[in-house]
Amino acid sequence: MSDRGPVLFVDDEASMRQAVTQWLELAGFELMVYESATLALGRLSADFRGVLVTDLKMEGIDGLELLRRAQQIDPELPVIVITGHGDVETAVEAMRLGAYDFIEKPFAPDRFLDIVRHAGEKRQLVMENRRLRRAVNEQTLSSRIIGTSRSAEDLRTAVAELAGTDVSVILCGETGSGKDLIARCLHDFGHRQSGNYVAINCAAIPETMVESEFFGHEAGAFTSAVKARAGKLEHASGGTLFLDEIDSMPLATQGKLLRVLQERTVERLGSNHSIATDVRPIAASKVDLRKASNEGRFRLDLYYRLSVVELTVPPLRERKEDIPLLFEYFAGLAAQAHGRDLRPVSAATANMLMAREWPGNVRELRNAAERYALGLGSFTPRPMESEAKASLAEQVDAFERAVIERALAESGGKINAVMDQLNLPRRTLSEKMARLGLDRQRFIETDRPKSAVVTGLTGGKPPKH
Repeated sequence: MSDRGPVLFVDDEASMRQAVTQWLELAGFELMVYESATLALGRLSADFRGVLVTDLKMEGIDGLELLRRAQQIDPELPVIVITGHGDVETAVEAMRLGAYDFIEKPFAPDRFLDIVRHAGEKRQLVMENRRLRRAVNEQTLSSRIIGTSRSAEDLRTAVAELAGTDVSVILCGETGSGKDLIARCLHDFGHRQSGNYVAINCAAIPETMVESEFFGHEAGAFTSAVKARAGKLEHASGGTLFLDEIDSMPLATQGKLLRVLQERTVERLGSNHSIATDVRPIAASKVDLRKASNEGRFRLDLYYRLSVVELTVPPLRERKEDIPLLFEYFAGLAAQAHGRDLRPVSAATANMLMAREWPGNVRELRNAAERYALGLGSFTPRPMESEAKASLAEQVDAFERAVIERALAESGGKINAVMDQLNLPRRTLSEKMARLGLDRQRFIETDRPKSAVVTGLTGGKPPKH
């Protein structure tokens, strides 16, 4: 297999497919050959690491249409077009549409291979740059998104991928789970980071002020409007609009918001002049918006406009192995802020923390960590009567899993380092990992950084302690 990436070749002429196959295979290329564009399109994606070579004149979907569709899938995909003799005008059109190059029949194999080779090298550079950008984003995200659980690792990966897009996102999750942090990360690590990040708590705006807050007003639009004021939508133009607790927005305002998002213009109260806006909307809700739409409590058309992607921020009880790390992180922030020495978190304390259900999620855990850092006696709230009490064996397993998982993450999956850190023989460590369902492959340092959890409510690196 060539390290230059595969060549996807499309031609409805059998003799041409046979000739090109021989040339490319002898040159050491990995090859995928199809007789129709329809079949070839099924193999294309933004992650395709090779080059597309297509004949121009074909039955059904021709080369130009295949080029257009390939550009929609990935504008940076190199497409080489093979044209017939004297078809220069169409070749120029192909270049205008974004083709990497064209070659006219009949052509010399050496020249064809040279074009394909250069296109493959360009594609590898593009893919490597993308990988590095993702790695940089994820490495930076690891200082904002803290933990080692698998469910949140998937969410962090999604944030890194979505940050560079303009798609609308709905963040679903319980109160205090960190939806506001995710929205901020989507803005900070995307191309809109130079624009304004405007956050609106839809439940906190008085109903009489909703329209003025969202759309702005002109002087004299109402009694207290002594001067003109830009609304949140106008202020967020070029950046990100975060609509927290959007399920609390009045239905009338929902309709006006939908119109602004669709038409990309806003009118201030008291004005007939439209102002162009360009915002990326990110909405957050602790209720199921689709269900609320079916019940008439939320506009279905607005739901469809916002729900291009839905991300669920898991509650803290579903990632208990992260609780000790998060608690230590927040306690460190509080100790630093109040000029206190950080008290070590004992195994007994960590075990007690993991036995809690934390209905207030990360926000509740952070409050407990701050009380602990300040030396207050009861730093954790009393368990709720409704909470199921874990058995001693379950608590011990949860604690062991968290300790071993953290050691694996810190060592990059190196078993010898974990053995030294935890003072465990290899056999004992292997038995515990097998019993707890821990796979060291998750933590081995590859192109992706170590796993992390979307949990923190503040940015910056954890304090040293």
